Amino acid sequence: MDIPINVDVKCAGEVCGRSKYLVVNPVKERVTHLVVAEKDFPYIERLVSIDEVIESKPDEIELRCSQEKLFTMESFEKTDFIGGDRLEPTLPYNATYQFWPYTMYEASPMPIEHENIPTGEIVIRRRTTVKATDGDVGRVDEFLVDPRNDSISHLVLREGHLWGEKDVTIPISEIDKISEDTITLKLTKKEVGLLPSIQVKHWWN
Repeated sequence: MDIPINVDVKCAGEVCGRSKYLVVNPVKERVTHLVVAEKDFPYIERLVSIDEVIESKPDEIELRCSQEKLFTMESFEKTDFIGGDRLEPTLPYNATYQFWPYTMYEASPMPIEHENIPTGEIVIRRRTTVKATDGDVGRVDEFLVDPRNDSISHLVLREGHLWGEKDVTIPISEIDKISEDTITLKLTKKEVGLLPSIQVKHWWN
């Protein structure tokens, strides 16, 4: 089962959102969550357990939950507020209106948004950089996942240039380190180039 990013997500056969990111446990080499953006404004991103995935195709993902349940799942974006101890006017004179750069109050609560990532896990985004031992070799296209245990079996790498791109499958055993913005391999560029290329059916084909 391949887990595609930026494809339609369905609940009970109806499109309910769009896949955005995968959340991975780098120690267990296992996909734990899928981040799904709701189909309608304000497109809230929901943290969905991989256990909710019934089927995954190149152009869509089917969930077992209803759309109503999806909309109650934990938000991937958390908002915290800092400040707010006191509210005092900061206008330099008595005025009815506010003019930049002055504001009516100082120390008002300031919203700070951050990603709600489970402890010990990281987010893998499409196009994440993949590095060999001697430099960049491409970008993440997809992960191949064993549906029996949700463990990652292969990384699908999009390598090459505009007129010569190909998909290369890299066994998870050849991954040395995974961070949020980079996946580092144990292989050299030459060794990556010798890996077999597979035909992956993409949603845009």
